[in-house]
Amino acid sequence: MLSYQHLYHAGNLADVHKHALLAWTLDYLTAKDKPLSYLESHAGRALYDLSAPEAVKTGEAAQGIGRLLDRFPPDHPYARVLARVRAAQGPQAYPGSPLIAASLLRDIDTIHLAEMHPREHAALSSAMLPYPVRVHHADGFSKVQELTPPMPRRGMLLIDPSFETAADYDGMPRFIGQIARKWNVGVIALWYPILTDARHGPMLAALTDGHPDALRHEVRFPPARSGHRMVGSGLFVINPPWGLADEAARIGALFG
Repeated sequence: MLSYQHLYHAGNLADVHKHALLAWTLDYLTAKDKPLSYLESHAGRALYDLSAPEAVKTGEAAQGIGRLLDRFPPDHPYARVLARVRAAQGPQAYPGSPLIAASLLRDIDTIHLAEMHPREHAALSSAMLPYPVRVHHADGFSKVQELTPPMPRRGMLLIDPSFETAADYDGMPRFIGQIARKWNVGVIALWYPILTDARHGPMLAALTDGHPDALRHEVRFPPARSGHRMVGSGLFVINPPWGLADEAARIGALFG
């Protein structure tokens, strides 16, 4: 949806969950001296100012990264990226997934980022100027279909839509099934919100039926404010790297 802007939610508990596991996965994949491809379907603006009125208004960053950062060891890939970004951009800067990826990947790797929202795309393009990445002003689902299987074939896809419409849930199992068949060696990671009405249930059931060996990891947390419907964060990962399940358990324990 073109109405969604992540600045209101940047650095929240769901971001901590998603970004910590993303950073660990990319750090693991780059341990091998082999090139890889990284794709994102819904990239957002990549760099967020947590002192902006939108972020302060919701208070989600204060409850998320503001509360949990000290629970990460300084050498964790997520903590390393955050420290690097804040040293360059200021103490209230927060890296979205594109900037996390660009910070951890190498010159031999290929990065494709898709973003449909005009304002977010402009901000994304600006934030990515120092990095050798390809930014696409396009529908993320269509662009991923076009780009897969990428070259090099080794790599990762992050799917992170707004989930503002029922279509995002209903069409996801088919979309992921198509990508997994085309790119059977890719690490395919879907982030999804856990809402009070559990609307993710049918989608996850279909995904699990189609990909029984995938990793599903969820964390639960109180709503950010009265009436807020998100009470958890989930990741569904096809072809999870060795050790990701253990890392997910460690990250999950931080939310206790």
